[in-house]
Amino acid sequence: MKIEKKNVLNRLKRAEGQLRGIQKMIEDEQECIDIVTQLTAVRSSINRTMGLVITNQITQALEDPSLNIEEQEKKLQQALELIIKK
Repeated sequence: MKIEKKNVLNRLKRAEGQLRGIQKMIEDEQECIDIVTQLTAVRSSINRTMGLVITNQITQALEDPSLNIEEQEKKLQQALELIIKK
């Protein structure tokens, strides 16, 4: 998960920067619509990041030959539960 880990961390750092920007917008009393637009962008970014993490879990469960069928099914079920929670 080295590449995926780097990608996920970069996305989280970007979202963190966006959140700091939103905090500044609120402190500067920016327009509500502009703040909501930025919040929507952060939410979308986080949702995509969650998708990457869940996809990684599914891929690992399917590609790991050391796991038996029951372990694979357990990991897939966990991933599905994360998707449903979302």
